[in-house]
Amino acid sequence: MKKITLIVLLAASVGLMQACNGGKSGDKGSLEDTAASDPTHDSLDNSGQVTQETDVEGDSKTFMDKVAVAGMTEIELGKYAQENGKSSRVKNFGAMMVADHTKAANELGALAKNKEVQLPTTVDAEHKSHIDMLEKMKGADFDKQYIEMMVKGHQDVVDLLNKGTQNRDADVKAFAAKTLPVVQTHLDSAKAISGSLK
Repeated sequence: MKKITLIVLLAASVGLMQACNGGKSGDKGSLEDTAASDPTHDSLDNSGQVTQETDVEGDSKTFMDKVAVAGMTEIELGKYAQENGKSSRVKNFGAMMVADHTKAANELGALAKNKEVQLPTTVDAEHKSHIDMLEKMKGADFDKQYIEMMVKGHQDVVDLLNKGTQNRDADVKAFAAKTLPVVQTHLDSAKAISGSLK
């Protein structure tokens, strides 16, 4: 009698499992397809914990990282400009870099926190080499090299922000659009100072 009861229970369990799956073995694939197509779905990481995936990936993350590194570089070099520069225009430009890029960095940091994105906390090797070079320079030589870097660097950031205004993430796009005019002003100022130093 116990054996018959066990067989009945097993059969009922199999029937229940098939009913839950809609009786189709292909439903599992369609569920996975649905999850894969949703960029904000919950998923299991390797430890079995449920994690919330953010919608910031690929070009958005790269954009934010590049802006963060450029900003850190401008702030550091702006401090050097105030200390090592000779021209009052260069010193004033450096002060503007520290103020404006600190403000932009704070706004980017808030955006990154909202998107659960970890921004870099140090500059990359290329930007570090620029900082190291200018740290050792002073006076007129510093002014010329610094402003030359500012023209090139701000042109690169203007190009980056222009691309950012086409980003598919609305918040990233809004940040780029807000920051672009400020950086364009920096570029125009750097070009004007460069002309006066020749």
